[in-house]
Amino acid sequence: MFSKSDENRIAEAITEAEKATSGEIVAVVAAESSTYLYAPFLWASVIALLVPWPLLIWTWWPSAWIYLAQLGVFALVLAATLPRPVRYWLVPRSVKRARAHRRAKEQFLVQNLHTTSGRTGVLIFISVAERHAEIVADAAIEARVPKGTWQEIVDRLTAAFAAERHTDGFVVAIREVGGHLATHFPPGSCNSNELPDHLIVLDEV
Repeated sequence: MFSKSDENRIAEAITEAEKATSGEIVAVVAAESSTYLYAPFLWASVIALLVPWPLLIWTWWPSAWIYLAQLGVFALVLAATLPRPVRYWLVPRSVKRARAHRRAKEQFLVQNLHTTSGRTGVLIFISVAERHAEIVADAAIEARVPKGTWQEIVDRLTAAFAAERHTDGFVVAIREVGGHLATHFPPGSCNSNELPDHLIVLDEV
């Protein structure tokens, strides 16, 4: 999704945005927030459990045959639902959103955004498989930015991703977040450049 030149553009955007603020911006993109491997097994199990009933009612099959049919259906459904795109489709949107939100919070801690001296760290997070974007801000900046500001930036970011303008979307989001940080936390109000400026790409859960 991101070439080396794309990553360089994003890194430059972060560096440029942080010149005008003492805050910190970290950009993270994850391929997925969960494997959802439980979903194929759950669906295969439920469907396989339903198999014996019509056979018991409308056939004279021996129990061994019914059991083999049940195993066969389980295997077929499992094989059909194991591919990643099918897995993602089977999982409810609310579950995928919750998993992506949880991973965004985890990354806020993993990337040490909560340790900045002025509590002015901001995470721009994208989980590609879930098509979920989120901005997580530390306490100091969250208290000053009007409610709904982050969601407006997220909406534009997800629209850019949907249009396959991934790098442009990130760059614009970084500039907008940097503008809010610069307004409330100008350079010199606390230590700057405490965290890396490059795009962090997470390939696996």
